[in-house]
Amino acid sequence: MQQAHAALVRLVRDEGRRVLATLVRLTGDLQLAEDAVQDATLRALEVWPRDGVPAEPRAWLTLTARRRAIDLLRREAVRPGKELQVVAYEPETPETIRDDQLRLLFTCCHPALAHETQVALALRTLCGLDVPEVAALLLVGEETMAKRLTRARQKITKARIPYRVPADHELPDRLRGVLTTVYLLFTEGADPIGETRPALVEEALRLTRLLRELMPGEPPVLGLLALELLTDARRAARRDPGGRPVLLADQDRSLWRRDLVEEGVLLVGEGLRRSPDTPDPYVVQAAIAACHALAPTWADTDWAAIVSWYDVLLTVAGTPVVALNRAAAVAERDGPEAGLAAVDAVAGLERYPLWHASRAELLGRLGDRAGADQAWAAALALPQDPAQAAQLRRRQDAT
Repeated sequence: MQQAHAALVRLVRDEGRRVLATLVRLTGDLQLAEDAVQDATLRALEVWPRDGVPAEPRAWLTLTARRRAIDLLRREAVRPGKELQVVAYEPETPETIRDDQLRLLFTCCHPALAHETQVALALRTLCGLDVPEVAALLLVGEETMAKRLTRARQKITKARIPYRVPADHELPDRLRGVLTTVYLLFTEGADPIGETRPALVEEALRLTRLLRELMPGEPPVLGLLALELLTDARRAARRDPGGRPVLLADQDRSLWRRDLVEEGVLLVGEGLRRSPDTPDPYVVQAAIAACHALAPTWADTDWAAIVSWYDVLLTVAGTPVVALNRAAAVAERDGPEAGLAAVDAVAGLERYPLWHASRAELLGRLGDRAGADQAWAAALALPQDPAQAAQLRRRQDAT
């Protein structure tokens, strides 16, 4: 019974996101559309368990939400035109559903909003994450995030930001927020340590493919799609039968989806050809993922190529975490002593558990048991997600 209810909730939530995009187009009012869709989803959770799930769940939700929107508009005599627009609604087609979702995504990522606000609003509105989930992804408090989202909706209304896919010359100003949103959605769903959420992965892939249709030769879009495909190709191998995470080195590569690998590698090549001077960071990350995907075994991994790609990534999107990942690749290419020197050279990660965990593993490989134990203790003493802490303890036990 609980599983059936959970499945019903997921269905209502997933279909409701698409209905919301349609309602925003019809009403031109994000808050009104959210209120109408929320009422429709609550009604579905009340009626469907009793009467059964309708043959066309999205159509049922759309009709119910439209009726609720009309009721709300009739209370506001100043908006009769909007009421007529909602009443004159025509049945959806795959094209209108696609366009509605792109419109909503680009509306959320309008340059009048700060980048962090764009991403937060898109994750909450289009992607269906709740406020605590958005707050956790963007590393801010829940109360702060709730206020930020409220201000963003108010700004869209006051500034009369249009609900549409931008013209070609406007796309670059919005693309960064759009891609960040989709990538965060993907990483939330594909979490290699905590709870995996395949529906979020599929939604991120679907949105990225829509973006590719809209901007077919844009290197960042090609790179993001390639990165997602090459990562998702390993989905079946990333957990053992008990649900515990499996490190890349230990994964059964026969479980990797070769069709996704092949598609991803082709996209990497296209992304590199379209940005010969300065590769886009997503393309470079996808190139690193391709090096792993093409290796038949862990021992066959081309670590020299991976280190070279990390060198490129440091020039276009250098962060301490990228430098730490490069250090791990150096350890595989040149040995633990060189890797430890590279890890120790990374500044600013003293409060990052994985920096200490990297030191611990390399010290263990060098035979420094006391140093390794001290580094593991430092890693586990830092604030972090319980799932990550459990994974670090398993890594400690394995070394």
